Amino acid sequence: MVKIISDSTCDLSKELLEKYNIQILPLHILLGEAEYDDGQNITPDEIFAWSDAHKTTPKTSAPSLADAIRLLRPCAEAGQEAVCFSISGSMSTSCNVMRLAAEELGAGDRIRVVDSENLSTGIGLLVLEAADMAARGYSAARIAQETEALRPRVRASFVVDTLTYLYRGGRCSAVAAMAGGMLKLHPKIVVKDGAMDASKKYRGRPETVILSYVRDLEPQLRQARPNRVFITHSGCSPDIVGQVRSYLEGLQLFQEILETRAGGVISSHCGPGTLGVLFIDGKEPSHV
Repeated sequence: MVKIISDSTCDLSKELLEKYNIQILPLHILLGEAEYDDGQNITPDEIFAWSDAHKTTPKTSAPSLADAIRLLRPCAEAGQEAVCFSISGSMSTSCNVMRLAAEELGAGDRIRVVDSENLSTGIGLLVLEAADMAARGYSAARIAQETEALRPRVRASFVVDTLTYLYRGGRCSAVAAMAGGMLKLHPKIVVKDGAMDASKKYRGRPETVILSYVRDLEPQLRQARPNRVFITHSGCSPDIVGQVRSYLEGLQLFQEILETRAGGVISSHCGPGTLGVLFIDGKEPSHV
């Protein structure tokens, strides 16, 4: 069976990784001079504490070529096919590192690499679709082709509780961050064509903002593929997450509602209290 691999920004839970036999290639997180492996030896809460104490966002970096070669070598030496997924190439060189590793091992034809053009469980959705295909006996080439066709149909968005972390990471201006704090604005961030873009701005308490955001998604949710939807957050209260789950359950649209906590790389840029609902659009693209 084809092996499915992803970098750590897919934000899939340990339970899902074990269930679908998915291997992870960690990105790196640098807190000052100390370097950590995403999801291995550092938690998002530890990152938030460091970031607040130092008034800065940790640096993050792609896996090293040596890391990627070490992970892919068993597949290459066994002649096994694999499909690897990465965070958007416009956000990290993780994808190129995986490709170089496959080529270095002489397995570029058996180990396919897919740039998700997304982040967090926007990647995770593609990874689980790939795992389903692998279980059905698809080849690596076919899995890569079909998941690439699904990429533009991934709907990934989230609302942030604070703009402080986006400002610290250079993703919004000091003026926007200050105005957001004073006016209690919470922007909706949408991932499209591999990049993040601010959309609608909500105002109010976190639970009010998050539920308004989810309700606004309902027309899109009704067009979604029914197999699964993700609730992904960076440390929201169980009550808020429970309300989102109850709302989605009430729609009676999805066979599976999956809840995951965002990993270290994603959390370090979006900050605590961020929540997103992510899914794949069910409509096939029209061909002219």
